[in-house]
Amino acid sequence: MLLNGDCPESLKKEEGAAEPPRENGLDEADPGDETSGQEVIVIQDTGFSVKILAPGIEPFSLQVSPQEMVQEIHQVLMDREDTCHRTCFSLHLDGNVLDHFSELRSVEGLQEGSVLRVVEEPYTVREARIHVRHVRDLLKSLDPSDAFNGVDCNSLSFLSVFTDGDLGDSGKRKKGLEMDPIDCTPPEYILPGSRERPLCPLQPQNRDWKPLQCLKVLTMSGWNPPPGNRKMHGDLMYLFVITAEDRQVSITASTRGFYLNQSTAYHFNPKPASPRFLSHSLVELLNQISPAFRKNFAVLQKKRVQRHPFERIATPFQVYSWTAPQAEHAMDCVRAEDAYTSRLGYEEHIPGQTRDWNEELQTTRELPRKNLPERLLRERAIFKVHSDFTAAATRGAMAVIDGNVMAINPSEETKMQMFIWNNIFFSLGFDVRDHYKDFGGDVAAYVAPTNDLNGVRTYNAVDVEGLYTLGTVVVDYRGYRVTAQSIIPGILERDQEQSVIYGSIDFGKTVVSHPRYLELLERTSRPLKILRHRVLNDRDEEVELCSSVECKGIIGNDGRHYILDLLRTFPPDLNFLPVPGEELPEECARAGFPRAHRHKLCCLRQELVDAFVEHRYLLFMKLAALQLMQQKASQLETPSSLENGGSSSLESKSEDPPGPEAGSEEEGSSASGLAKVKELAETIAADDGTDPRSREVIRNACKAVGSISSTAFDIRFNPDIFSPGVRFPESCQDEVRDQKQLLKDAAAFLLSCQIPGLVKDCMEHAVLPMDGATLAEVMRQRGINMRYLGKVLELVLRSPARHQLDHVYKIGIGELITRSAKHIFKTYLQGVELSGLSAAISHFLNCFLSSYPNPVAHLPADELVSKKRNKRRKNRPPGAADNTAWAVVTPQELWKDICQEAKNYFDFHLECETVDQAVETYGLQKITLLREISLKTGIQVLLKEYSFDSRHKPAFTEEDVLNIFPVVKHVNPKASDAFHFFQSGQAKVQQGFLKEGCELINEALNLFNNVYGAMHVETCACLRLLARLHYIMGDYAEALSNQQKAVLMSERVMGIEHPNTIQEYMHLALYCFASSQLSTALSLLYRARYLMLLVFGEDHPEMALLDNNIGLVLHGVMEYDLSLRFLENALAVSTKYHGPKALKVALSHHLVARVYESKAEFRSALQHEKEGYTIYKTQLGEDHEKTKESSEYLKCLTQQAVALQRTMNEIYRNGSSANIPPLKFTAPSMASVLEQLNVINGILFIPLSQKDLENLKAEVARRHQLQEASRNKDRAEEPMATEPAPAGAPEDLGSQPPAAKDPSPSVQG
Repeated sequence: MLLNGDCPESLKKEEGAAEPPRENGLDEADPGDETSGQEVIVIQDTGFSVKILAPGIEPFSLQVSPQEMVQEIHQVLMDREDTCHRTCFSLHLDGNVLDHFSELRSVEGLQEGSVLRVVEEPYTVREARIHVRHVRDLLKSLDPSDAFNGVDCNSLSFLSVFTDGDLGDSGKRKKGLEMDPIDCTPPEYILPGSRERPLCPLQPQNRDWKPLQCLKVLTMSGWNPPPGNRKMHGDLMYLFVITAEDRQVSITASTRGFYLNQSTAYHFNPKPASPRFLSHSLVELLNQISPAFRKNFAVLQKKRVQRHPFERIATPFQVYSWTAPQAEHAMDCVRAEDAYTSRLGYEEHIPGQTRDWNEELQTTRELPRKNLPERLLRERAIFKVHSDFTAAATRGAMAVIDGNVMAINPSEETKMQMFIWNNIFFSLGFDVRDHYKDFGGDVAAYVAPTNDLNGVRTYNAVDVEGLYTLGTVVVDYRGYRVTAQSIIPGILERDQEQSVIYGSIDFGKTVVSHPRYLELLERTSRPLKILRHRVLNDRDEEVELCSSVECKGIIGNDGRHYILDLLRTFPPDLNFLPVPGEELPEECARAGFPRAHRHKLCCLRQELVDAFVEHRYLLFMKLAALQLMQQKASQLETPSSLENGGSSSLESKSEDPPGPEAGSEEEGSSASGLAKVKELAETIAADDGTDPRSREVIRNACKAVGSISSTAFDIRFNPDIFSPGVRFPESCQDEVRDQKQLLKDAAAFLLSCQIPGLVKDCMEHAVLPMDGATLAEVMRQRGINMRYLGKVLELVLRSPARHQLDHVYKIGIGELITRSAKHIFKTYLQGVELSGLSAAISHFLNCFLSSYPNPVAHLPADELVSKKRNKRRKNRPPGAADNTAWAVVTPQELWKDICQEAKNYFDFHLECETVDQAVETYGLQKITLLREISLKTGIQVLLKEYSFDSRHKPAFTEEDVLNIFPVVKHVNPKASDAFHFFQSGQAKVQQGFLKEGCELINEALNLFNNVYGAMHVETCACLRLLARLHYIMGDYAEALSNQQKAVLMSERVMGIEHPNTIQEYMHLALYCFASSQLSTALSLLYRARYLMLLVFGEDHPEMALLDNNIGLVLHGVMEYDLSLRFLENALAVSTKYHGPKALKVALSHHLVARVYESKAEFRSALQHEKEGYTIYKTQLGEDHEKTKESSEYLKCLTQQAVALQRTMNEIYRNGSSANIPPLKFTAPSMASVLEQLNVINGILFIPLSQKDLENLKAEVARRHQLQEASRNKDRAEEPMATEPAPAGAPEDLGSQPPAAKDPSPSVQG
């Protein structure tokens, strides 16, 4: 839904040199540098307002923007409280009908103040259905059942429960600064040290959910469709309604509107009743016949429009909830109809029945992309089609497994069947024709689809014109893996052998090639680091390829060049692929590699390939530069103006076409590495390459790092090395030998650099995983596959600072256990028929989590299971195997299998035989394990308190398993321009230009909205950063409004208890406190603490920050004892994770001391402040301002303590007649509390003097000139990230001008 006017199709002023056409696939490299070079001029079309005249209500004006379509005004009217009941109308301007799909700017005579009339149109069957559906949506608008059931892209949000409505109107609210007594005591389970972890508070009951009953029943009548003679009277369909007053009525939907007829349930009489109440809208008709409807519908709509739009907009991809309360199942005609018509008829209201997915996916890719507006339109179309395709594919895959789709080869056995539904092709993840025999059979067939999907994702990102991939979605559901693909036109009519004109269908025996494919794939080879190479086919002829052999090229009937089977886009992972006679480097052997994996399709991740190449590039620069420096000690004085990685001088004599070499390699490199390379690069750049000696140097450096060219740095991988069945010609033996070495080096690099790097980052808290998903994400960002999890944990165990990695170890063990359990659960479920599903799942959960020693599975009742079973029925749906082996699983067996699986798959030895031992040994929580296994397998359980530890009854019954959802993997199309704006904005902010940064990020937000619609993960990050910037610049109201959106979006798109959502809650609480909404701030912090306890537990470095926040707010409202409980817990956690000498711990001591001071317990206060002082003194030295502040505070405390002691002595001496000066006990001021809150949350306001500002400007101007110079010198090239942004500020901020310490959204994850 477009909130009017929020779609500026920004136009760039200068298109040209600054923005090289992006076909070279380096989209993801150059981080938006084009924007910082010359500022982007954004032309925003100004909006204007029009007057709307609708029947029966006062005219009102509406703000619109010229790029909107007429259709969007329709949407707005269907959402407005007073016009929401109309769906079938047209808009007229001066008596002319406006076309639905035309843009407003193309409408003649439409201008500021024009009057648009809403004219009711006659209905058709389709329009009548849309109308009934819309009315049902309005009636259900506050009902969360769609979100719990995971349909129609609805998802949950609970923020409004904790903020009591909207946050924005703080000014008008009663709660000003006066300290009205607010109840600050949290529930028992939120307090530090509490052992109970209840589940029910996860989804608190929202007051608005007790639905106002407008009608008892609204359903299609059994008299549909109208007979011929009634059709000729204009009857379209019949509805049956029971009003809240229990009146039963039959309604005719006719071309002119809705009226009452005289039919009853058993007697058909289509004549109008008297009075017939003919109304154009169903709502108007019901208003007339039911007073309760009239009253409640009005209230309902009022509530609906008061909700934040983000609570009701659909998300782009479905998010499923793993818990749900018990819900009553209400009658719902639309839902019933949807279930049986498979909704193909008016899916998305597109004419022509079913959608041709392939055509839509490919046509959107072919849209023009020369300038920003075109790219926006293209990316928006791509994203929309992808999310629609994903939704359709998911429904189809579930229908296939549930047995509701007929196979296209029904005579074959279940595993081999293939299906077509809604123009999508479905296949199951089994090795049907011994296709993967050499690769690991069914196991390989199970992982191939995800590898293929990664390949599709990558080729889509490179986005080469003329090369097409299939729409691909992988769905795991009920233990089966289903691949859904769009269909290449004509592929079903011909045999596969004759259609493949590039690649191999038998893993390298017969191989063919095609010049056009080579040309297209050559364009992807640089960004994907794929080497063009030759292989031998079965006739010993050399064939040239530019991909792995099993990547197939097929030209469809539409003449497009498709590539498919991209499962080996990336090079193999030798650590898991033992090859006889090949030795791995020593660091691999030390770690126990190579290990045979279950299949031979293990590849390195793209992130790893990129990191490895970047690592080699640094090495190359060092080697070359050092040799040159030795040669040219004399010429070092000539400074060079060239800053972009210096590869231009190497490039200029390269045989390869020049390309953005440095740019792609350097992406994401650490600032320090970049700085080093820069000075080396300048040395190389200063030398113009005419000197034969320097050529020699470059050649040596290339050879040393394994570059394929000897005149420039260029590393690429041959994906066919070590592929069973692939042979290489004799002439390539050297190349093959080098490639083998390169692969071994990459495997060693993963073990010697990436995994230790990850552990180091965790130890320094540069990354803070909080649950399994965030740990997996952190590993994958560094290119570490999940199969290395055991190795990561071993390294954590061996680490010298083992206890500082406690949280990572716990998360890792939990992840290891739940992943092993998931593998077992998958095969377990395949043997379960539909009628035994809930019994089987609850039995599995009991064996997995319950302390009850011998749970018994309940088999489905006998009368449902037919006795005369035909064992050889072939065309049973895949999910209906006849076996009850699952019922005899015991907890002991399951845990034995889990430990075995952990050993086999992750090479990690778990020391536990039961769930209770696991919890005891590793400090895990059962509720956390339940959450992790449910998210991984799609289980939805009932929201209630489970007694996991009872030894008398099992924790789960059949009734507790509510649903099983699919787990869906799909491509995420990106908004590239928006992302570049976002990155430039971040860079600006890190350099301290808040205002410019803010403008860029606002622009990014507009572009994100334009491409993704209102809801998306990236938009969420954008909103969070904006909120933070507004907060730093002192605009609290704007910060609140942006952060509120970020929280809502995070809840809706990532999940209500996702670690990201917890972070967003904490930020929002800070901004609430700053806007003096104290009770709201507290309830938000309590919510965040509850979620963190549920997701991980108490012992997490992030908990220290959270508890410091809570303690400070409580201190501010003078709840001292409660405040101390939280602050002292934070102190303990900080001490554990940062070491007793860390500055964070000193700050923690100071916070505790302040509360003791307010309680007048000066001895304890002094004790803590002294600890803090000692840390400051040893870490920062006597003269640092922190040390001085602390020492001042100590003096002040001592004086107060002395004063108090004097007073006490006075009392002892003189008894009651003592003359006591009044003691000054200070309640903390809100300002001082806020100041401390800013400090612990890493927000610093640094006042800049005029001189600093001048210096800063001069520095920027200088860099700008350098950039321009290098740009003019080398137009062919995208510059490297020219300005290394300071990587977060050092603890001591004295040296640094930027006005905010690391306000980037990456702050704490």
